[in-house]
Amino acid sequence: MKNYLFLFIILFSLKASAQQDPLSAFQEKWRNSKAYLLTIAESMPEGKYNFKPTKREMSFKEQLLHIRQNMLWLGDSYFSEKGSYEENADEQLNGKEEIIKALSASFDRVYEQIRMADPEKLKETVNFFAGPKTRLQILNLLQDHVTHHRGQLIVYLNLNEIRPPRYTGW
Repeated sequence: MKNYLFLFIILFSLKASAQQDPLSAFQEKWRNSKAYLLTIAESMPEGKYNFKPTKREMSFKEQLLHIRQNMLWLGDSYFSEKGSYEENADEQLNGKEEIIKALSASFDRVYEQIRMADPEKLKETVNFFAGPKTRLQILNLLQDHVTHHRGQLIVYLNLNEIRPPRYTGW
């Protein structure tokens, strides 16, 4: 009897997850990604925001601003009718609190763009600097880019003897 119950639970879980559309799945992950990145940003003392492991690397602050700029560019360019991306908007952001606030607002802006997106448009192919991509690929890139740079920020924390926050996943 236990085996049948276990099998039922697995099949029900698979069916439920298969029914979740990519936009809903992204929104859930995006909220958790935001919370995790903001916790990482809070963990680094403001006096260490200019820390960079090597001269070739971006500083902690530059990493955060790069993440913000990329998410705004992708969100505004591929999921917004307004196309209101401002390339140099980060230049006036300086203090830790100001950067975290702007980063949080950017996550929220992209979240709303995705929330309002037409699921059918995910199949559309768009022009991208790396060649034609579907909007679904751009959606995946949004999260992948944050994850890539967030991983670097965790190393920056460790190099400064700061324990990174516990991972926040799904």
